[in-house]
Parts: sequence; C-alpha cells; structure tokens
Amino acid sequence: MKIGVVKEIKKHEYRVGVTPAGARAFVAAGHKVMVQSGAGEGSGFPDDAYAAVGAEIIGGAEAVYADSNMIYKVKEPLPEEYKFFRDDLTLYTYLHLAADKPLTDAMLASGVKGVAFETITDKNGTLPCLRPMSEIAGRLSIQEGAKYLERPSGGCGVLLGGVPGVERGKVVIVGAGVAGFNACKIAVGIGAEVSILDINLARLADIEDLMFGRITTLFNTESNLEEALDGADLVVGSVLIPGHSAPKIVKKEHLSLLKPGAVMVDIAIDQGGCFETSHVTYHDDPVYNVDGIVHYCVGNMPGAVPRTSTVALENTTLPFGLAIANMGLEAACAANPHLAAGVNTYNGKCTCKNVAESLGLEYQPL
Repeated sequence: MKIGVVKEIKKHEYRVGVTPAGARAFVAAGHKVMVQSGAGEGSGFPDDAYAAVGAEIIGGAEAVYADSNMIYKVKEPLPEEYKFFRDDLTLYTYLHLAADKPLTDAMLASGVKGVAFETITDKNGTLPCLRPMSEIAGRLSIQEGAKYLERPSGGCGVLLGGVPGVERGKVVIVGAGVAGFNACKIAVGIGAEVSILDINLARLADIEDLMFGRITTLFNTESNLEEALDGADLVVGSVLIPGHSAPKIVKKEHLSLLKPGAVMVDIAIDQGGCFETSHVTYHDDPVYNVDGIVHYCVGNMPGAVPRTSTVALENTTLPFGLAIANMGLEAACAANPHLAAGVNTYNGKCTCKNVAESLGLEYQPL
C-alpha cells in the first residue's frame, strides 16, 4: 500500500501522523511511504530522518494525496484539503465529525473512507487512540489554567498551590474520564483544592482511592455542580460521548458563581465543547473573556507539545495503521471490530451512529 504523510495546516499544529520510526515499520512491511517535505519538522523530525529509513520525500500535499492509498495524519482536514478527497482513498486521522458538518458533508460527497482515531475501541470498551491525547490535554489544562490565572494574563491572580497562611486555589473538574483524571493528578500535585464531578460512581470511587482521599468527588447533579462552581478559580471541562457532540454541562448563567477572573479550560472543544460559552481558539490567541471569566478553548491542545504528542499518538495508532496497510481496510475491519468502530464514513455513507445522530444524518451500519 502507498502511505501518505502530509504536513498539518491547521494553525499552530506541529504534530505529524508518522515518525521516522513509524515510516520504517511500514517500509519493512513492504509498503511505500511518501512524506510531504517539512511534515515532521514541527515535531523535531527532519526530512533526512524519513529518507534514511526508506521514505520518499514529496514537495507538496497535492502530490502526496494523489499517489496515496491511505493518508495518515493527525488533525481533521481543512477546507483547502477537501479537493483531494476521492472514493478510493482512506483517511486515517482524528476527524471529530460531530462538531464539523462541512467536513462531514465533503467526506460523504466524495466517498472517502474516513477512519477516526477517536472512535476506535479496544476489548475494554475504551478509546486507545484518544487516550494519549486525553492524557496530555488533561495535564496541559492545569498548566495552561495556572498560567492564565496570573494577573498579567487576565486572571484573578491566584496561585493554585497557595503558600503557608494563604488559601489554595479551587479547581473544579467536570468529567472523570482519562482527561479529567489526568487534570486531577496535576492539580493535586500542584497543591490545589480539587473537586471532580461525574455521573459514573464507580469511576469516582476509583479516583478517590487513587488520590488517597485528597480530593472531593461529587455525583454530577445540578445542585452539586452549582455548589462546586461557587467561588472556583479554575474549571476544567472534560466530558466525552465518543463520536457525539459534547453536552453543554456548564451554562452561561453558571459563570456568575465563579470567582471574578477565574479561568475555564474546555478540553472537549474538539467535540463542540462542554461549556455553553465555548468556541474554538488557537495557540496564538488562546483565550477570550465572557462576563469576567477567562475561557481557554484551544482545539488542539496537545499540538503545543508536539514531540511528546506525536510519539505518544503513534504508539497507539501505528498497529491499526499497519493492519489497514497489510490487509486493506475492509479485511482489517472484518478481522477487528474495534478498528471497524473507527470507520465514520464509507462510500458516501455515515457509518458512525453518534455522528449521524449529532448531525441529523442517516446512519448506515458498516
């Protein structure tokens, strides 16, 4: 199979789908790898490193798309890339279609086969290709939140860990999944006062045990949410329904409960965001203010640490990518229902139920 690796064109996106080590694995399995010149530079992988393992360096994205059977990338294609779609092309990347109707329409119209990292499952019912980015985004949420709590950055001037004789900052995490748990670990490590809310009591019990009781766990009711938000300095939203648009948990009227100058970080923004007042931002202009509350809603948070993110992502996506290359998409999906769960579009049909429900499309089982 011919594998294409293109340079990401989303603003301030420095990750790359395949590292030189990944390219080497494809070449060793008998496949051809074509890498757009400069695709790996943002993650610290120069063209020479790809060429050294047998990959071909190609000048532009159009040529890579045209000669590839599968495009292996990181972020969803942007409108400039829609013209490269065709019905015999497999697109293997994060798609987040529930939050992007124009991309979904373009993929369905072209017949391109879209395999979304974020809906591939495993035998435990978890999302292995989403997990590493959720871990990174969760950890970054506290790092970025602490930064924007600083007064010069527009925040209320609170140090999350406090100092002797001064109260600690109050962190509220909505959603106790992978991202939320990783945010919790960093917030506890900084020394903040931490509350985490979810509707999964078993998950809350596990986290309370792992944190040795150093946090407050709350079942996510409206009353508990309002009580937790009252006087909060930093709110992290990390609610996920795989493939579905994120529910709006924190409403605009809740902002008045927060401390003036508090910060809200919406990790779920790729799926539309779980705060009613969220809209996508970018690393060069990451925050905006609503009713005196700082909002950080960067849609590709892990892109800020591309070296770590690229390697962590490839660790989970490469085995599935090799299976597609070795067997073809259809045979690979027939052999592995967990990979099949990642197919969101196929031959002009929407094959992910949650995407179809989010966008009002007809669902066609794969």
